[in-house]
Amino acid sequence: IEIYSLHVDCKVTSRFAHTVITSRIVNRANESREATFEVEIPKTAFITNFSMSMDGEVYPGIIKEKAAAQNEYDTAVSQGQSAGLVKITDRKLEQFHVSVSVAAASKVTFELTYEELLKRQLGKYELLIKVQPKQLVKHFQIDVHIFEPQGIQFLETDSTFMTNELTEALTTVQNETKAHILFKPTLDQQKKNPELDETLLNGDFVVRYDVKREATAGDIQIVNGYFVHYFAPQEMPVFPKNVIFVIDRSGSMTGRKIEQTRDALLKILQDLRSEDHFSFITFNNKVVEWKSSLLPATEENVASAAALVQTLTARGGTDINGALLAAVGVLDKAEQLPQRSVSMIILLTDGQPTSGERSVEVIQKNVQKAINGKYALFCLGFGFDVSYKFLEKMALSNGGIARRIYENGDAALQLQGFYQEVATPILMQIELQYPENSIEGLTKNNFKLFFQGSEITVSGKISNDLDLLPVEIKAQSHTSNLTLKEEANVKEKEQMFQNQKYIFGNFIERLWAYLNIQQLLEEAISAQEEDQKALEAQALDLSLRYSFVTPLTSMVVTKPQQQEELANKPTEAG
Repeated sequence: IEIYSLHVDCKVTSRFAHTVITSRIVNRANESREATFEVEIPKTAFITNFSMSMDGEVYPGIIKEKAAAQNEYDTAVSQGQSAGLVKITDRKLEQFHVSVSVAAASKVTFELTYEELLKRQLGKYELLIKVQPKQLVKHFQIDVHIFEPQGIQFLETDSTFMTNELTEALTTVQNETKAHILFKPTLDQQKKNPELDETLLNGDFVVRYDVKREATAGDIQIVNGYFVHYFAPQEMPVFPKNVIFVIDRSGSMTGRKIEQTRDALLKILQDLRSEDHFSFITFNNKVVEWKSSLLPATEENVASAAALVQTLTARGGTDINGALLAAVGVLDKAEQLPQRSVSMIILLTDGQPTSGERSVEVIQKNVQKAINGKYALFCLGFGFDVSYKFLEKMALSNGGIARRIYENGDAALQLQGFYQEVATPILMQIELQYPENSIEGLTKNNFKLFFQGSEITVSGKISNDLDLLPVEIKAQSHTSNLTLKEEANVKEKEQMFQNQKYIFGNFIERLWAYLNIQQLLEEAISAQEEDQKALEAQALDLSLRYSFVTPLTSMVVTKPQQQEELANKPTEAG
């Protein structure tokens, strides 16, 4: 079985990435063989299309509601025959896998399309392409086209498998608003050494970039009556933080996990700013407050905290409820904190509650009642024994986010990276306002916190014939209350994309649907049951209308001989 051509074609238009992977395979044997198409795609992406072409026939994947697809599948397939086509493989990727029997000397073409909105983190967007052909490929090519009307600030490519020879196969052409990256290694360049047919191409191919930002009130782009508004203010004073680290030291954290936690905390302590206040709570079945109040992050206090971190050992049970309520208590009674500051609790745990209150529902209620909207709660789940669903619901109900920390060599870096994302809050209570009577289907437009290096994205549909789209942004910075105003000339903005050849026409509409689905699903996590159903129904409707494989839909892939398989989108919460 030979892959004679593999092409990854990615078009990024104003942060929205549309990627098509085409693999052409021939069976050189004189009997039929199994051909496999196996690719890893970013977890944040939604598959939108898949097809197989053999002997002049095209077998398309059809996207349906999950339950309906499952019923159909169960009837078509006797139990235990074939598993799902998509599974999570690491912290950034999931794998799509399908195989089909190919007759002697026959060919098959697989084509997979997926889309995602690139998210700005720590000042850059990252496009990740996983390269793993597992064999030498005669025609191998990656094309990345980027068009950013705001202008490209910087652009870099990075790869885990580059050699000097392979670098020669990489070209980048760039002007003010566009870039084209081409990676086209010959067979010889792909080889590990000239004698063996082993490929070097195995790992990540990453493109990172950022855009230029002029206007203070962000940038608005409009196509076919849909708009997207990007807001990422620069050079603002940073809010002082009051942060409590709540660290699990129960028995299951023994060994590698507690070591990595210690390493990460020591680095994080160094990153605290002098105007920040902080404290630690460690817990197993007992909850231990390092100090009864928050301390300013002076050199002395940081050194004393580092000494405590060095002594962290793991044993005992897990009283998550007691630890979080203690953290809220410390923040509630804190005195002499900076007038305008941001208070947050960062929980790191690797297990289920086994001491104190054990019901996750009761813990969620207790914590939400205690926090009462005053502080942000971030939950980090270490490994796969945690109930991620529980942590995610708790974080989203209290203005924070949850993250799974994968147990591998770079766990300490994952923890530090997470901290860096939330270390520099520069705005709070941000509201983006648009003319109510002329915008429909507005995505989320008010945000509790904005962290330096990230970006706020709002999208909607312009309902009547507006000539000018006015925007007003209200927010609090460390020094003042801000009001920013901007207006976009609809005709002019529409013009901007008209002349771009390689752009898929309705990309802002698809971006709007993508963003909407992501937000509805996130909102559903922390909603009451009846609201949850309504939110999921809306997300399902959009997933079907725009054909996205989301956690609510499935793609039914029919093979020759009427065999059916299902592609479902996995979620971190399982």
